[in-house]
Amino acid sequence: MLTTSAAAPLFAKVLIANRGEIALRLLRTVQELGITAVVVYSHADRHSPAVRLADEAYCLSDGEHSAVADTYLNADKILTMAQACGAEAILPGYGLLAENADFARRCAQLGITFVGPTEQQLRQFGLKHEARTLAKAAGVALLPGTDLLMSLEEALSAAATLGYP
Repeated sequence: MLTTSAAAPLFAKVLIANRGEIALRLLRTVQELGITAVVVYSHADRHSPAVRLADEAYCLSDGEHSAVADTYLNADKILTMAQACGAEAILPGYGLLAENADFARRCAQLGITFVGPTEQQLRQFGLKHEARTLAKAAGVALLPGTDLLMSLEEALSAAATLGYP
């Protein structure tokens, strides 16, 4: 949640750590809440609508052909920019750094709110067999499946039992 009420935003400035349509949707929501929206972008995305409409925008690229690993997945660059621009929170959307437990931990260490699941939740649910075990323990109805399979033989046996889509 980005606000405590309709009149009082929880944050003054949020950095959006995503791209394309996801960044644009997040940007519009943040701005509608009266929060300053900061967008980070790669050289390839420099003309995107999110960059044009952002209150502030900062390039993550060192050159024209920066890979996603060097831009949107580069936690060091994003955290440095968040600190430099005074962002109080990082909104990752989904994909990219949104499911990275170490990134969530590093945000917390720097006093920057990671808008998403906690580090512990990301660790627990990032491994599907652990998520399944937790869901089962909580009484959640599950489709037929397996625990973690350790060998090809186990996988073939499970496939024979469960079938294929």
